[in-house]
Amino acid sequence: MTWIRKYAELLAHYSLYLKKGELVYLRTTTLAHELVSEFSKICIDLGVRLEVEFDFQYKEEYLLRSNDVELLNYFSPHKINLISNCDAYILIRAPYSNIEKFESIPESENIRTKAINNFQEIYFKRLGDGSLKRNLCQYPTESAAQLAGMSLDQYIEFIIQSCSLNLEDPSMFWKELSKQQTAYVDYLNKIEHLTFEHNDTKISCRTQGRTWINSDGKSNMPSGEVFTSPIEDSVDGEIFFNYPTVIFGEIIEDIHLVVEKGFVQNFSARIGQKTLEKVFSIEGARRFGEVAIGTNFNIQKATNNILFDEKIGGSVHMAVGQSYYQCGGINKSSIHWDLIKDMKQGGKIYADSNLIYENGKFLI
Repeated sequence: MTWIRKYAELLAHYSLYLKKGELVYLRTTTLAHELVSEFSKICIDLGVRLEVEFDFQYKEEYLLRSNDVELLNYFSPHKINLISNCDAYILIRAPYSNIEKFESIPESENIRTKAINNFQEIYFKRLGDGSLKRNLCQYPTESAAQLAGMSLDQYIEFIIQSCSLNLEDPSMFWKELSKQQTAYVDYLNKIEHLTFEHNDTKISCRTQGRTWINSDGKSNMPSGEVFTSPIEDSVDGEIFFNYPTVIFGEIIEDIHLVVEKGFVQNFSARIGQKTLEKVFSIEGARRFGEVAIGTNFNIQKATNNILFDEKIGGSVHMAVGQSYYQCGGINKSSIHWDLIKDMKQGGKIYADSNLIYENGKFLI
């Protein structure tokens, strides 16, 4: 069995646990056609209906160079119908090369963001009420491999290991991780207060009444994290994020935030300060939508891809912007941007003043 077939089976049977008669909405680019082909065969065998949306290179980038307000405001009613009514939604990232640089028009970006908001609002609402199964995953492409600093063959092996596709039955790994993380979320769901400490960080938040989620490969593949949305006005302190991260196609490094009463008061980055300023000009971006702990020790290298990097075993991350409704969060924003910190050398996490995590590992 090829790794692609094994990947498709893991996504269909474990991540989305598809059943006869369900409707799946799949979005990707034309580069992932091999994985889509295998996934579609499994859907047919299961009696599952599949709608596929293939994007092509530079579609959105070229549109954002336009000042045609009618086109920028247009968002397909068919897509709205699908996200409103599908049983499962899967987004397979398969990026093209970004050799050609497009300079977008800021006004066009604003119009397009508002046009997409309805789709995003329906998506987050359905995640929050539990009516939508979803999975976000990655297909290896030259562009993604380049961004990760790997050859394509190395990147394929990285994905295979990250998703445990090297095992005879990958789902067994994810079931075991799920069991382990259930113990973590059961504990965290009983606490009131959480603090991250490191030599350059001390930041705290309240999570009482919010729901911690066990991310065990069903919402993301790969996965390996536990997360919640903090009480919005409770985040206080400062934090230094030492893993690089990407937004708007730009890599940002060494981000330092100072937070008071849930609001980002000061921010700086060693690389990408202008992009950071752009992020924090977005409505809702100066409050936090997520606090999380990464647990996938099959991932130890940052790849400039948040799908993998936020799961790094021995790391924590916090996201500015949109909250998770299923966690009880209420912050709204057009972005949800994860920022990651390594905790393996000296990092500590306290829950209600009790040390529960040290040097990258849980003590509970």
